[in-house]
Amino acid sequence: MATGARFAGRVAVVTGAASGIGRATAIRLAEEGAAVALVDRDAAGAEETAATLRRAGARAGVHACDVASSAQVASTATRIAEELGPVDVLANVAGIGDTAGLEGIEEIDDARWSLVLAVNLSGAFYWCRALLPGMAARGRGAVVNVSSVASFIYSPGNVNYCASKAYLTTFSEGLALELEGTGVAVQALCPSFTHTEFHQRMGPDAKRRPRFMWMTAEAVVAASLSQLERHGQVICVPGVRNRMLVAAIRLLPRRLVGRLSRRTAYAPVTDAIAGGRGQP
Repeated sequence: MATGARFAGRVAVVTGAASGIGRATAIRLAEEGAAVALVDRDAAGAEETAATLRRAGARAGVHACDVASSAQVASTATRIAEELGPVDVLANVAGIGDTAGLEGIEEIDDARWSLVLAVNLSGAFYWCRALLPGMAARGRGAVVNVSSVASFIYSPGNVNYCASKAYLTTFSEGLALELEGTGVAVQALCPSFTHTEFHQRMGPDAKRRPRFMWMTAEAVVAASLSQLERHGQVICVPGVRNRMLVAAIRLLPRRLVGRLSRRTAYAPVTDAIAGGRGQP
């Protein structure tokens, strides 16, 4: 399976590994020589990915875990270390999308609202807390927190999701500063729309997004791992046009970004800057 040796002899943990970017990350890390621990609530789906890796000769273990539970994360991290050894790479991919806004706030489901924050925020934090001290002590390691282009905007109808991704981006930048000089790299991976089950669940609305913003999960992961080698570059936005889009958004007055985002998700911002809509 190996196509390179960048991660030969390393141990990697990938959350949300049953599908999408998580699955693509696990496969690419295994191709690069890593032993991979696949973490997901969907143990059956993760096992399918692990079986693919094992058939190609990679070491892979599956661990059912709710990343929103600090106790489960701590116990799972211990089991992984016992099974595969000290962890060198952490990819926090597990995440939940949400289109809930604050209109009709009294009708918002408490459990759903809390779950988005628990998985997108707490999950990444719990895994960093469990694994970063060991990486820093050994003087090597890497953390990739999967955020989103949505972290750079705020959008009516998507306030919880955008805010959770903004946390991940800022959290990663802060971690990178704290870990300077330790040999541990940190990245906030900020893809736009990706051909995965995550965006398929958006339904017809996903088809309104500009064609150029769509990438494959494999292309997203390739961009992430390529940039990860360049310490000091914390934010990774895959795709040249997506990087141009983010640069434009960051130059706009925040009030204007809000006005451009008054419909749903971040389609208005991309429509206004990039022009038009396309089919994925």
